[in-house]
Amino acid sequence: MHVQEWLETVPAVAVYALVGLVIGLESLGIPLPGEIILVSSALLASQHGEIDPVVLGASATAGAIIGDSIGYAIGRKGGRPLLAWLGNKFPKHFSEGHIATAERSFEKWGMWTVFFGRFVALLRIFAGPLAGVLRMPYWKFLIANVLGGIVWAGGTTAVIYYVGIVAESWLKRFSWLGLVAAVLVGLTSMLVIKRKAKKAQKDQQAQAQPLAAAE
Repeated sequence: MHVQEWLETVPAVAVYALVGLVIGLESLGIPLPGEIILVSSALLASQHGEIDPVVLGASATAGAIIGDSIGYAIGRKGGRPLLAWLGNKFPKHFSEGHIATAERSFEKWGMWTVFFGRFVALLRIFAGPLAGVLRMPYWKFLIANVLGGIVWAGGTTAVIYYVGIVAESWLKRFSWLGLVAAVLVGLTSMLVIKRKAKKAQKDQQAQAQPLAAAE
């Protein structure tokens, strides 16, 4: 069933809870389609008065901030063994190459990685736990986490909602295009990260070979 069609069958309160929960779990480190759920809900809010866009944006923002904070706490407590465990459970998302790419981003950009990571599919999953593993000072993480959550979740809700209001008649017939666009953005960012991850993995293997030969 179409995501938006399914959302139309549940009460507004359930939509708010679902958006907050899915985005929170994604931010915590579980691979879920948080962006697709948010875009679908914002489109639905623009077409049905039962869903309040302000409450929807607040639910998404709260889920993003709380999820990232829990992910940070888990990462700080679990450390490197946690990343190894995640790599075994979710090899496509937490491969050594992906982790190496994310670590380089943290080393280069610091707290800005947490902020801008909100806008990149894979980094949304990595940011909280990896910031904890790398022991980023919590006050820096919190600032980037709160600002990133507000700008991404609140901004996405507002933009999609107002686009839906302006082009309501068009979106009623072609609303799936909004979802396709969101999926394409997510896939593009994932492919870019994946390519960088593969390159990082090759670089690590190339550096490891001379050391192995020396031993």
